[in-house]
Amino acid sequence: MPEITLRNITKRWGKFYAVDHLDLDIADNSFITLLGPSGCGKTTILRMIAGLETPTSGQIRIGDRVVFDSEAGINIPANKRKVGFLFQNYALWPNMTVYKNIAFGLSNVKEPLPKYDFEAMKAGELAKALKNGKKIKELVEECRDKRGKLDTDRVYLKLIDAFTLSMYTAKELFNLKIHEASEPDAAAKKKAEEYAQKEASICKSYEAKGQSLDENYAVVQNGKVLMETRKLTKEEIDKTVRRVSRIVKIGMFMDRYPAELSGGQQQRVAIARTLAPEPEVLFMDEPLSNLDAKLRLEMRYELQRLHVETGSTFVYVTHDQMEAMTLATKICLINNGVLQQYDAPLDVYNRPQNLFVADFVGNPSVNFIEAKGKQAADGTLALELLDGFQAAFRPEEPLSLKDWFAKRDRDAAAAEAARTESLKDKKAVEKSNKDEVFKYHIAKVDESDYAVEEEPEITNEDFVLAIRPEAIELTENGWIPATIYGAMPTGMESTVKLKVGEYLLTSVVFGNTTFRIGEKMSLNIKGGNVLLFDRKSGKVIAAGSLEKR
Repeated sequence: MPEITLRNITKRWGKFYAVDHLDLDIADNSFITLLGPSGCGKTTILRMIAGLETPTSGQIRIGDRVVFDSEAGINIPANKRKVGFLFQNYALWPNMTVYKNIAFGLSNVKEPLPKYDFEAMKAGELAKALKNGKKIKELVEECRDKRGKLDTDRVYLKLIDAFTLSMYTAKELFNLKIHEASEPDAAAKKKAEEYAQKEASICKSYEAKGQSLDENYAVVQNGKVLMETRKLTKEEIDKTVRRVSRIVKIGMFMDRYPAELSGGQQQRVAIARTLAPEPEVLFMDEPLSNLDAKLRLEMRYELQRLHVETGSTFVYVTHDQMEAMTLATKICLINNGVLQQYDAPLDVYNRPQNLFVADFVGNPSVNFIEAKGKQAADGTLALELLDGFQAAFRPEEPLSLKDWFAKRDRDAAAAEAARTESLKDKKAVEKSNKDEVFKYHIAKVDESDYAVEEEPEITNEDFVLAIRPEAIELTENGWIPATIYGAMPTGMESTVKLKVGEYLLTSVVFGNTTFRIGEKMSLNIKGGNVLLFDRKSGKVIAAGSLEKR
């Protein structure tokens, strides 16, 4: 499977930038989730890679092939990019059986394909299957009902799955009636020899012409497989349909219509149809959003298994952070058309690069606490937070705030200079949906006061702490007194709202503990994953621990 590379990809409508100068590298055999709020540009990115949407500018490569380049005038259409697309709506043909739904796209394929000898292929497959007559008999006998009647449709499926055959070859194998022989191994051996001789005879005829058949029965001449522009044969289509139906476990539904299937089964059919043409990359746009919660969880496991079994590169769009965290090898988090962070799921969770990422990923949401303070000589930060509590933030790595602020200002100046320079180009269009520092939410007991307040003056002494709920430990001798404001037990854990002065903090407590509203408690901040953010830029400064000062 190929690597996908996006360079400086922009998509805009007028002054609105759906995707803003995106650079992205999607590794071979990875499972990437494009995550973000509605309208952030994630589906647009997916459609541009697939060829369903044309970028305004930039370059897209799939493997070693450039599929789009605005400067070179390259734009390969979607049907030539060898990609599969699974939509939110399954879009199955209601008047076609499951088999025909999967096979429909394959019947229209006409492209350069290897030249096979299908007679030799069938003879070789049957000779291989006939090596074990007892197994054939056992498979057939398993398909009898209580009255001893044989279900031939079930027999065909058993033979197809056991020996990786097409339906046509499976029927021929069954019609040899090995299961009726008193000595099935002997009967199978005799037939196997006949098919092996037939295969050898066909191979000799090619040798006489200076050709040969490879292990897949493709015709080889001068060391190269001969190609011909043709359609897929019925045998090839059937093999493909059976192969993908085995992968998604819907082999028994081939003769049913979509209306006779559950939502999860319909989704499997849609996946099988997408896999059938053997796309180099599989794109999925919120494919599980129409399913109920339990089925959605089951299908996540199926998608994980599918990714491993097919070895394909998956690019998956979702606004559900739980799907992104559980499925992805890397999460690409987008907001307002701009890439916010591109990392492994746990890195996005534990080390978010800005306030938006910290807020968007995590359920229950992260606790934001405003703090004010300075760095001491020993590298710790002396902070005041929650209206009077004195705390010390200890970075996990050596930190010079002076140097960090200097770099922040240099980067901001360089970005502004680059923006000003780019606007000098006559073709340049200034972005109407401006990028702003994320407005985080501080949870308070009383949030009914909507009076407009003046924006405070932000200095280099203003910070925001982000603390995950599991880092807030309830104890009898903690350094921050609190009151239980609300509790939601879910069995193995409880989500607890804590009142500290006028502020509300969220904690996750593992175990079957019962909490009473109004109960007095105290808390500690445990672990080294407390995050310190610059309030002015919204960027992360450091991770560390927080303790009483």
